[in-house]
Amino acid sequence: MAGRRALHFVFKVGNRFQTTHFFRDVLGMKVLRHEEFEEGCKAACNGPYDGKWSKTMVGFGPEDDHFVAELTYNYGIGDYKLGNDFMGITLASSQAVSNARKLEWPLSEVAEGVFEIEAPGGYKFYLQNRSLLQSVFGRHNIFVCGAEDRTRAARMTDPVLKVTLAVSDLQKSLHYWSNLLGMKIYEQDEEKQRALLGYADNQCKLELQGIKGAVDHAAAFGRIAFSCPHKELPDLEDLMKKENQTILTPLVSLDTPGKATVQVVILADPDGHEICFVGDEAFRELSKMDPEGSKLLDDAMAADKSDEWFAERNKPKASG
Repeated sequence: MAGRRALHFVFKVGNRFQTTHFFRDVLGMKVLRHEEFEEGCKAACNGPYDGKWSKTMVGFGPEDDHFVAELTYNYGIGDYKLGNDFMGITLASSQAVSNARKLEWPLSEVAEGVFEIEAPGGYKFYLQNRSLLQSVFGRHNIFVCGAEDRTRAARMTDPVLKVTLAVSDLQKSLHYWSNLLGMKIYEQDEEKQRALLGYADNQCKLELQGIKGAVDHAAAFGRIAFSCPHKELPDLEDLMKKENQTILTPLVSLDTPGKATVQVVILADPDGHEICFVGDEAFRELSKMDPEGSKLLDDAMAADKSDEWFAERNKPKASG
C-alpha cells in the first residue's frame, strides 16, 4: 500500500555491552538514537516488564530510508529464552563478513558466499559476502522483477534485505499479510513453504517460512514495525476488529520525553507475531538521527552497575 514502509525489528537484549559490540563493530551499524525510560511502555515495547528500560536504535543509515534494529534492555534481566519464531535477518555486507573475521566472531558458511552469524542472545543473522547491488541483481537475487522493478531496486541503499519469521500455515499467513495488511507478494514457493512480501521494491522484505508444528515465541519474542499515514490507523484497527483478528494494543499515544508523541496500534498475526503500526508523520519527527546517540548509550552503559552488583554477590540476573 502506498505510504506504508518497513521500519525496524525489536530485539530484547540481556547484555548491552556485548550486543552493542556486535551491532556496531561486527555488523558495522551506527547508533541512531538512544533513550532511557523509568517505567514500562504502555504498548509493551520492552515486553511485559514494568521497570526501568532503555531503547537503542541501530542501523546502516537514517530511519527514514533504512530498516533498523531496536534494542530494548530491561535493567536487571540478563537473558531471554529463545523460541522458534524469529529465523533471522539477511544483510548484504562484505564489510560485516570482513569485520567478523577480523574480530574472530564465529561465522558459518551455510551457502556459497552466505554466512550465518549469531548475535548475543542467540539471534541469527545471515551475511551475504557481496555488495548490495550484487545481491539485488546477482545469482542470489531475492527479487522477482522486470526491467522497471530492477531500476527501482537499484535505488536501494539499505543492506538489510529481509526479516524471516516462522509460520505454521503459509496460506493463512499470506491471507493475513497480503489481503489484510496489503503487502505485495514478491515470491512464493509452495514446495519450500516460503514467501517473500513487502510494501515497496526498495524496502526490506518480510520472508515467511513455513515450519512443522506450532510457532513458539518463548520470552525473547520480538516485534516488527511498519509505518502508515496517521489517518489509516483507525481504519486498520477497525478492519482487524471486523475480521476478528487479534489487537494487542488498541490505538494509543506514546510519549518520548523531549520528542514527538506517536500513535500506534499493536497487532498479532495468526501465529502471534507482534506487529506495530505507527503514524508515519509523527514517527519521522521522533526518529530523527541524534548525533549524541552513541555517547548517550555509552554513558548509560557506564552508569549501569547491575552486572557488577550481581557478580559481587555471586548471583545471576533474572531470566526473561
